[in-house]
Amino acid sequence: MNVLLIAGGWSPEREISLRGARGIEKVLKERGHDVTFFNLSDGFEALIPLAKKAEVAFINLHGSPGEDGLVQAILSRVNCPYQGADAEGSFLALHKYAAKSLMQAGGLRTVNGMFLPAMPEDLAVIEEKLRYPMFVKSNNGGSSIHLYRVKNREELKNALESIFSVGLEILIEELVEGKDVTCGVLGDEALPPILIESKGEFFDYTNKYAEDGATEICPAPIGEEATKKVQEMALKAHKLLGLSDYSRSDFILTKDGVPYILEVNTLPGMTATSLVPKEAKEIGLQFGELIEKLLEMAINKKR
Repeated sequence: MNVLLIAGGWSPEREISLRGARGIEKVLKERGHDVTFFNLSDGFEALIPLAKKAEVAFINLHGSPGEDGLVQAILSRVNCPYQGADAEGSFLALHKYAAKSLMQAGGLRTVNGMFLPAMPEDLAVIEEKLRYPMFVKSNNGGSSIHLYRVKNREELKNALESIFSVGLEILIEELVEGKDVTCGVLGDEALPPILIESKGEFFDYTNKYAEDGATEICPAPIGEEATKKVQEMALKAHKLLGLSDYSRSDFILTKDGVPYILEVNTLPGMTATSLVPKEAKEIGLQFGELIEKLLEMAINKKR
């Protein structure tokens, strides 16, 4: 097939996107596909004619644009199929507060949180609703960029000022003690979860991408009951947000085996050692086979 591989762009995560896309390009070519590698930094005016010619697009973008649904909307307008969530589902999932609200309404357990579109006049507004320690993060970013753990008012103020200074909205959540667990969905099935043991205080951007930043254990040794709960919640979140093909949900699992869903990723990392490919390998799908399956899903949606 003639595949348009879209990566890069101008989000803070563009380098991760480009790095992963080179691995996808290699696998696609090995499997006999004609690949056009497109860096979104070249602009939408360059994307549109390429998308019109392609049989299918493979999107490997992280953050905005990409996970926000903009590229998906453009591809849909020119009738170019692509893998993963459509524009609407992508937008909802990337807006963490909107996704959180939909998941809560659907009966999923989430962490106590608060949305801030702008700096409050008095931080007491936050402290009246949430307890320290808290996590302060970008409401519509990924890869744990702009993520702060704060234990007092001074740290809270510094974190808020740092994120607002780059023009981002903020989601604040109370700390829930527990293990980091992630679970992918492929098609209509939840994959085996992964337990993430960070080498740092928590699983931030540095630990996520450093060579020795974290240990990832698949399948997660969390017991049959907790595994089932996590998988059921990942699948339900996928459906509540109207997603398709694949996604990855992140959780905190308390010592009592209670999972809290944190967020859902519509374009999860896609290298041979990324989380979803590791989970897919556990059910017998090698990296190249997973990429091929996602392309097939994209083509089948067009039909």
